Amino acid sequence: MGNIRHFRELDVYNAAMKASLRLFELSKGFPTEERYSLTDQMRRSSRSVCANLAEAWRKRRYPKAFVNKLSDAEAEAAETQVWIEFAQHCGYLDAVLARELDSIYETIQGKLVNMLTHPEHWTIR
Repeated sequence: MGNIRHFRELDVYNAAMKASLRLFELSKGFPTEERYSLTDQMRRSSRSVCANLAEAWRKRRYPKAFVNKLSDAEAEAAETQVWIEFAQHCGYLDAVLARELDSIYETIQGKLVNMLTHPEHWTIR
């Protein structure tokens, strides 16, 4: 954990925020009829990764709650991958971009799994 004092200092949080903002910009080009379905779902799940990380960080005094919120963040990252896949299959994202975004979320999930596997490095004793 080092000297990290705020969730905004976490590499995984910054990666998730950057990816979410990128998806937001990309989804502006999705068809209007997707506004309340694919566009909304993708935006919500990608933002939820960040929100769950922030919540996890504030629950570091309670290891089980910390792990639970990290698990939620990991699940939201996986959900975002599904929406990226749908966007690619529907022709809203090209295959190269979809693979790149999927890879970013794989990296985010890897960082989350590392935190989940070793919560003692992150929690307050």
